[in-house]
Amino acid sequence: MTSRPTRGAAGALPRTALTALAPAVWGTTYIVTTEFLPAGHPLFAGLLRALPAGLIALALTRTLPRGAWWGKAAALGVLNIGLFLPLLFIAAERLPGGVAATLGAAQPLVVAVLAVAVLRQPLGARPLLWGVTGVLGVGLVVIGPGAGLDAAGVAAGLAGAATMGLGVTLTKRWGRPEGVGPLAFTGWQLTAGGLFLAPLTFLAEGAPPAIDGRAALGYLWLGLVGGLLTYALWFQGIAALRVTSVAVLGLLSPLVAAGLGALVLGQTLGPVQLVGFALALASIVGGQLPGRAPVVLPTPVPERTPR
Repeated sequence: MTSRPTRGAAGALPRTALTALAPAVWGTTYIVTTEFLPAGHPLFAGLLRALPAGLIALALTRTLPRGAWWGKAAALGVLNIGLFLPLLFIAAERLPGGVAATLGAAQPLVVAVLAVAVLRQPLGARPLLWGVTGVLGVGLVVIGPGAGLDAAGVAAGLAGAATMGLGVTLTKRWGRPEGVGPLAFTGWQLTAGGLFLAPLTFLAEGAPPAIDGRAALGYLWLGLVGGLLTYALWFQGIAALRVTSVAVLGLLSPLVAAGLGALVLGQTLGPVQLVGFALALASIVGGQLPGRAPVVLPTPVPERTPR
């Protein structure tokens, strides 16, 4: 299915705002995980974020993939959720949080390059510029002076950015099947990603942890709001907006996480962090500006030779 052409900047603003809610909500994952969930079970949190929400969506819509979409839905679910979440958690466990977030912020650069190969779009200088600015801004916000590097953690962080970037690009390339709503489309991917995560979770973490009332609230937030609702908005945004514009919205996630850390946990933000915030926000806003329209020169009318 071919995606509809992107509307003008004014017409795209409401859709951009709705799409931006997804990474903003994903920015609450860190504080929910540390303050509400049992420690040592990050993959289990990812599993509960994906599979129950996906099954709820399938039960509500009663729509299953058909034909080639069985494979496409499985591929998108594995890329966007099933592979991305484990790589994200590996990077978070082996690296300081700021380093992991900065590696994840490279996703707009990955999408800008993949758009050339997958979507046959020209490699524009502006997406690359805003992508580099965003990585720099996030790095200034979240990387502390004692940040260290771990080879496996760095590889996982970069692989996570590449996996999610490829998932975003293929979602734009394949569109959504005719007659299938965004809730059903989201349910396919959440279910596929959750089924992929299930054996990895129990192999790596063993039996699930005990869940009290506080943890139940955290899992409900991650699954229903941070999973079902936000992924539906995210995939709708990918279909309606430029893929590079959607990718740069992902920078909101580490910014919201840092902001909540300052507001709720009392973490301080110094002048360097505030400069980083400004750069990252400039990257997000700049990434939404419409590209320069091609100049169409008038066709010269051949002069008539007087007889």
